[in-house]
Amino acid sequence: MPLNRPSDAARADVVRTILETKRLRLRELTLADLDFVADMLGDPEVMRFYPKPLSRLEAEAWIAQQTARYARDGHGLWLVEERSTGMPVGTVGLISQTVDGVDETEVGYLVHRPYWRRGFAVEAALAVRDHAFSYLGRARVVSLIRRANLPSQAVARRLRMAPVSTTIHAGLEHIVFAVDRARP
Repeated sequence: MPLNRPSDAARADVVRTILETKRLRLRELTLADLDFVADMLGDPEVMRFYPKPLSRLEAEAWIAQQTARYARDGHGLWLVEERSTGMPVGTVGLISQTVDGVDETEVGYLVHRPYWRRGFAVEAALAVRDHAFSYLGRARVVSLIRRANLPSQAVARRLRMAPVSTTIHAGLEHIVFAVDRARP
């Protein structure tokens, strides 16, 4: 190993901040976030529009999936923290998806139940949408949302997204909400 190369343990302590808003910081997830992520993804109310709540082991694999996305795509779902307290409130980010044979960039958002109705999803997702347009040069972003998930549809509309089609994703019907870079 080269002399100046940090050890894997030292690199694990370096957490990359992606975006900041007035109230929030979005940063890459690490295994150190497992307690929060497992609690959020294990909550039946938070996961009511997903196939099922996740076990702690599944939450650990979910974090590994995000870190693999960072390496492969340059983005994934990021941890959202309150800047004033450093407390995690959810995950928001960009996911590469294939929707009906077309490569798309999805704005995904999930806020833990204790932090609902504080505007965190909208604030973080707006920053992520703008990041996709300005920094990554995407012409369009989408969000895949279950028909019954009215709160997420409301967030998508606050992002100036509109329903454009339906698709089957993960074996479930979703509405495809989209917005073009020229529209925000």
